[in-house]
Amino acid sequence: MTFHPPRQAENEAEPEGGPPRQVTQEAEPSPGPVQSPFQLHDAHAMSHPHPLPGQPERMPTWFIPHGGGPCFFMDWNPPDAWHRMAAFLKGLQHTLPRRPRAIVMVSAHWLQPQFAVTGAAHPELIFDYYGFPPHTYALRYPAPGDPQLAARLAGLLGQAGMPAVADARRGFDHGMFIPLLLMFPDADIPVVQLSLRDSLDPAVHLQAGAALAGLRDEDVLIVGSGMSFHNMRGYGDPRFGPVSDAFDQWLTATVEGEAGAREQALIQWAQAPSARLCHPPRAEEHLLPLMVVAGAAGGDAGRRVFSDRVMETTLSAFRFG
Repeated sequence: MTFHPPRQAENEAEPEGGPPRQVTQEAEPSPGPVQSPFQLHDAHAMSHPHPLPGQPERMPTWFIPHGGGPCFFMDWNPPDAWHRMAAFLKGLQHTLPRRPRAIVMVSAHWLQPQFAVTGAAHPELIFDYYGFPPHTYALRYPAPGDPQLAARLAGLLGQAGMPAVADARRGFDHGMFIPLLLMFPDADIPVVQLSLRDSLDPAVHLQAGAALAGLRDEDVLIVGSGMSFHNMRGYGDPRFGPVSDAFDQWLTATVEGEAGAREQALIQWAQAPSARLCHPPRAEEHLLPLMVVAGAAGGDAGRRVFSDRVMETTLSAFRFG
């Protein structure tokens, strides 16, 4: 999320005057043909059926709001603006069937020409927010990476016709570490971050999720980190309350609908009520992590699990499975 926080802070997501700051934590030194996401889901359904009685429950997939910059770790006006979202994120681990073996985090703050994954054993943190209090640049989240899982992700995406690379130099951006500081504060679960494609094509991101769906059967938690509303001009403007409500109602009905219709609607999300007022053209990166986790859901049911009014807009979270 990108905006002007209290105390006249500068914009968070587009750096001015230099690259994002990275802090080391035990640091180590053309797309192919695209298959239909529905074909991938059908293949996955045959090879990875829903668990029978007595078999372990699959990991769900989540789309979560990651707030604004380091909002959960600083003073705000009003003081309780982010409290309910923080409480929701803190409680999420207790809704899982068991502890994840690893986490795949899809952040709105990493776009590449082709899909990429973090490949380091100990990725750095990238402080890609600007003008916030000094203590927010001292946050630490020393979760390990998982180079083997990263290579596997790249392989699965490549097999599905979407070339991907493992980037051993890329760190964890704030779309990853800010929410995970609340969700899994011990930082002891390996994390691999997956980029978005800068084409911003929703069908491609649904397909990417479908290619990774089998990992859910191996206790890998797939999380999309973004915002269901993300228009910088709308935050704090009461006129955008009804605008965000209209889109959120459509999004909730879509997520909670039948899986095939859900995917078709998500592909055409820009035709939804107030869609482009909530996610302006070429700025929909905060919605696209939802496409990945919806793709990984396959035929599993989706539902809204959180919604709140923050800065005059409605922000929601969704779970599949």
